[in-house]
Amino acid sequence: MSACVPTRAADPNRTERTHPPHSPPPTGPRRFRIAGADVSASIAVFLIALPLSLGIALATGAPLQAGLVAAAVGGLVAGRLGGSPLQVSGPAAGLTVVTADLIQRYGWRTTCAITVLAGLAQLGLGCLRVARGALAVSPAIVHGMLAGIGITIAVAQLHIVLGGTPQSSVPDNLRALPAQLAHMRPAAVSVSVLTLALLLLWPRLPGRAGRLLRKVPAALVAVAGATAAAALAGLRLPKVDLPSWSNHALAGLPEGPVLGLVAAVLTTTLVCSVQSLLGAVAVDKLVAGRPGLSTRVGRSQLDRELLGQGAANIVSGSLGGLPIAGVAVRSSANVHAGAVSRNSTMLHGVLVVIAALLMVPILELIPLASLAALVMAVGIQMVSLNHIRTVTRHREVWVYAVTTLGVVSLGVLEGVALGIAMAVGVALHRLTRTRITHEAEEGVHHVHVRGQLTFLAVPRLSRVLHLVPHGADTVVELDGSFMDHAAYETLQDWQKTHTAQGGTVEITGRHPGTRISEPQTSGDCRCRPWTPWRNHQCEGPQSVPPAEKNPDGSDRSEPDPTGTSGTSGHELARGISAFQRNTAPLVRSELARLAREGQKPSQLFLTCADSRLVTSMITSSGPGDLFVVRNVGNLVPCPGEESGDDSVAAAIEYAVDVLQVRSITVCGHSGCGAMQALLNSEPGGAQTPLKRWLRHGLPSLERMADGNLPWGRLAGRFPEDAVEQLCLTNVVQQLEHLRAHDSVARALREGALELHGMYFHVGEAESFLLTETESGGAFDRVRESDLTA
Repeated sequence: MSACVPTRAADPNRTERTHPPHSPPPTGPRRFRIAGADVSASIAVFLIALPLSLGIALATGAPLQAGLVAAAVGGLVAGRLGGSPLQVSGPAAGLTVVTADLIQRYGWRTTCAITVLAGLAQLGLGCLRVARGALAVSPAIVHGMLAGIGITIAVAQLHIVLGGTPQSSVPDNLRALPAQLAHMRPAAVSVSVLTLALLLLWPRLPGRAGRLLRKVPAALVAVAGATAAAALAGLRLPKVDLPSWSNHALAGLPEGPVLGLVAAVLTTTLVCSVQSLLGAVAVDKLVAGRPGLSTRVGRSQLDRELLGQGAANIVSGSLGGLPIAGVAVRSSANVHAGAVSRNSTMLHGVLVVIAALLMVPILELIPLASLAALVMAVGIQMVSLNHIRTVTRHREVWVYAVTTLGVVSLGVLEGVALGIAMAVGVALHRLTRTRITHEAEEGVHHVHVRGQLTFLAVPRLSRVLHLVPHGADTVVELDGSFMDHAAYETLQDWQKTHTAQGGTVEITGRHPGTRISEPQTSGDCRCRPWTPWRNHQCEGPQSVPPAEKNPDGSDRSEPDPTGTSGTSGHELARGISAFQRNTAPLVRSELARLAREGQKPSQLFLTCADSRLVTSMITSSGPGDLFVVRNVGNLVPCPGEESGDDSVAAAIEYAVDVLQVRSITVCGHSGCGAMQALLNSEPGGAQTPLKRWLRHGLPSLERMADGNLPWGRLAGRFPEDAVEQLCLTNVVQQLEHLRAHDSVARALREGALELHGMYFHVGEAESFLLTETESGGAFDRVRESDLTA
């Protein structure tokens, strides 16, 4: 008998944990420690946040210290209380237009009060647990809002880049642009061009030296390089002016019309909340891409994130800071820099405080034109071509365009309101736009309904149904996910009448819960979902619907005597078409959820590639439930063995270390061709790819030859033949191979993983589970209580 031996030697310097994995750690004084990865990540984020915070404050017309206050509070308060540990909050470019408009209308002190009130509103929303509801806003509206804000920022900052002063709105800025171009200041333009050039070229530095230099944030390099160049050239330009903190303006009582203030608070709350929540979801996706990190930090708690953002806005507004939201640029930099906890976010806030107190002389050397160029570049990046392609593909480009133009022309709140109205209009248009067609093909009448069937479509549906002759064979294809009661009754009444007159009706593509009538067949065929693929038949008489006859009128369930039906790919096309028509509407919402949240399977299911083994069917599982690995013979190569194929070992490592599955099942089956080939194999001969792969099953063959088979019974009986005996033995042997993999062995020691053996008898359509006892083990019929993982 052969078994795998772990290839990695024990490390004498490695200390094993002696207490159980779920027991409390040893008692003793707790020490506050910050991981080195958090320290380095916080420095990287700080270097990005410092120039951006000043630039955003400049773009809004607020005191420049307000950007530093918001950055510090965002790091310390939102970082400590928020529900997304690795999201970095602070003054965001998406809030620039809103804040600038508030300052223009109400002044700085009232704007701070509005920020405090928006924070209180966020606290209320967090307590009401409506964070998930905010994500229901159409992405086309959100991306359109951000694009509109980006255009507004870019057009306004262009005036500062040219050496002038921006106007209060985009139309005013566009009208003033020709005069500004005629009187531009070359010094300001040169500094701005240098800033933009460094921003563009720094991330593209080639070679090994480029990889090292690129670790320094491009924003910092651009502003520092432009500042140094302006100082060396002796250019006289407006620069950062940070007055004494003793003169810093704090929040005051709000002054202005009540309705205007309420609208301002709602706008600030909406933009801050939506941007922060979407940012938290984006951070989760970034975290999922780093192996092992998702387990350490967990998924974002959106309601807690809303509470943390609300608390941060209250503190920031009270201290005279800008409104705060989650910032995508800083958050992605935090994750990519290796942060492992919320300590990196908080430490970056501490560094901003230190800079605001000790680096004022250095900050006052920065030309305003350089900061304006930096913020203009950020605004341009907010108009994402990828988002435009996405909304175009989903036929929501009008929602995106209306929202963007509304924000640019009227303002953020007005633009979002127009976007929502447009989204509702598009949804109503889709709901009422139902196409109903009728065509006859070889004596079969097809009525195809594309879209949702509501009472508005009933007159057209009735008119088309009455075009079908009495007694005709009819197929009604419902290509939609909704049918209201009026349409249901119309279709049901017509079906009863048409059937009574001698006709046949088959309705396809409908939801299982909307049964129109009882089946008309005398037999029950459980294989109907695969009838277009049939190389198998259901026993017993049954009527075949007209849609399932071959062009020559023969039954599709009969094998094709010409042998050509499977060579043109028609079966695949028919299967895909049936999925899109019948199954896709039922699973689309669940698959969309899995696409957003990522996969979290609880089990790794390792089985054979045999076409008769349908894993989702024999386990009653669905999308997202099983991480499946299939190969010839359900084999697990020994770790470290030169197999020329690491795919199985890679899948095991990914499932255990990244997906953190709780169970691994090795499933063999009856009539396995790989086991038959092993039994009939002879030494020597040509080493084909199949023979090289099957050598991983030789330990199973040796184990069976030893006669050491305490697990050899199958539900109380002996195996039927040597092939079945080897199939059973192979399951046990591959479990031994699994235990030798480092990731599996470690998870087993920690009690985080279970291994199961399973055998599926194809002819009996029955599963058997390997149970181990003191006297050995056997494969018994599976009961629901057997697999608890």
